[in-house]
Amino acid sequence: MKILVVDDEKNILKLYKAELEDEGYVVVTANSGQEALEAFDREQPDLITLDIMMPEMDGIQVLRQIKQKSADVPVIMLTAYDYRDDFSVWVSDAYVVKSSDLTQLKATIRQIAEKKQ
Repeated sequence: MKILVVDDEKNILKLYKAELEDEGYVVVTANSGQEALEAFDREQPDLITLDIMMPEMDGIQVLRQIKQKSADVPVIMLTAYDYRDDFSVWVSDAYVVKSSDLTQLKATIRQIAEKKQ
């Protein structure tokens, strides 16, 4: 399974890439909304983790564009903030609060991967 990890913080990209590759996933990273859209077209990922708070183009804008291109690609929204009351987040397939402990994220990815099989 190929995962596109999108975050504007390079240290988070490195952490997520290392941790998810240890789980056996192929990981592609992007550190802006525009980079994410380019990587999505180029890499055809099976799943995307997407930071909500990014400069220029935020995660919600990226999510909308990705879902217009391919509605069936699962997207997990990641944020340090609790956006559950923001209706637009519910277009995503899952929602995980960012943490240096990736247990919840890995579990969510596994659940989505199992559903896709």
